[in-house]
Amino acid sequence: MGSILNWVLYRYGILFARGKALSQVLVVASLIGAGTAVVAQDGVTIAALGDSLTQGYGLPQSDGFTAQLQAWLTAQGQDITILNAGVSGDTTTGGLARIEWTLTPDVDAMIVALGGNDVLRGTAPELARANLDAILSIAQTRDIPVLLVGIAVPENYGVSYKAEFSAIYPELSQAYDTLYFEDFLQPISKDRDMADALSNYMQNDGVHPNAQGVALIVEDLGPKVIELGARVSD
Repeated sequence: MGSILNWVLYRYGILFARGKALSQVLVVASLIGAGTAVVAQDGVTIAALGDSLTQGYGLPQSDGFTAQLQAWLTAQGQDITILNAGVSGDTTTGGLARIEWTLTPDVDAMIVALGGNDVLRGTAPELARANLDAILSIAQTRDIPVLLVGIAVPENYGVSYKAEFSAIYPELSQAYDTLYFEDFLQPISKDRDMADALSNYMQNDGVHPNAQGVALIVEDLGPKVIELGARVSD
């Protein structure tokens, strides 16, 4: 099936001609999500730095990504606490601007899931790369292990843009020796047609996953988070 991100671009009415945007995406006002309720005493604390997908936009707190991930980890017997550092509408630029105060002394590791809004805005790949590079550099300086989560980039801005942006995540992951998850929304789209994915696993806006969609994401991403937690002990 086509990428969910392609549908997102269509849903927001973005029209393109020869790789240039004819209109811009209107993003949701920034809103910092609340932290999860489960707190580990002597375990690992992981901050999830991201946008609305991380923040849990449109869902009750208990159904959002970080809350479901926390519940999944607890069910697996993992002493890991997930902190919700997602902001709706955030870009790689916004993530870099708040990385310093996100990495509080109690944070042991970090999930970085940014870039979707950069693509929706047509942000230059070199700018997004520089921002993510800086985020990972700061994490490395502080000896903070990272799980870098990529996105599926459509061809709306052209084949070259898609290739340049898509290359950012695996290349930076290799450069900084991070863990890597290819596409945040892939668990929803794989092995399903677009109609099934949209009707059963996405919210009515066609942009954000519903609780069932988040559960699919957590099921696939969760093992990587356990690996991330193990890196803290290494």
